[in-house]
Amino acid sequence: MNPRFLWGRKSRCFPQSLEVELSDFPTIALITEEEIDLNDLVAHVTLPSTGAAAIFAGMVRGITSRDNPHETVYLEYEAYKPMAEEKMKQVADEIRARWNTVEGIAIVQRIGRLYPRTPTVLIACTSPHRDTGVFDAARYGIDRLKEIVPVWKKEFGPNSEQWVEGDHLPEVLK
Repeated sequence: MNPRFLWGRKSRCFPQSLEVELSDFPTIALITEEEIDLNDLVAHVTLPSTGAAAIFAGMVRGITSRDNPHETVYLEYEAYKPMAEEKMKQVADEIRARWNTVEGIAIVQRIGRLYPRTPTVLIACTSPHRDTGVFDAARYGIDRLKEIVPVWKKEFGPNSEQWVEGDHLPEVLK
């Protein structure tokens, strides 16, 4: 099946040229410096048959209390956009292969300087009903993004800075 593309409508969250892939259902895979607008994002992946949306939002933490407790002043995210967005599309394809009831998928990662209490990543999956795996699909989306999408994070504290390397192996991938 040849994918078709729908050029994004005017939106506060997405660039005017956003391509939303339409095979049977909408898919968004986006690296952006813009704020993430949850309502706009969900509108892009909602169909007339949608009755449920499972959403995960990752945030910048100002205080980390587990492992090595510390304060974060801000984070800087970087990505090689073409490669990262291709990997995000791969994650969406994997979600569709595992949960065929998922209708829309949005995977959005912010880059740039982000301060505490700011959303950094958003995963949204929609489906006709809540009991069709939509929660598991969204969880898989964030876990898989952390595993394969090339996004780099540098953490700045009051007196230090360091590149952060994730060491979490999600349960779904073990």
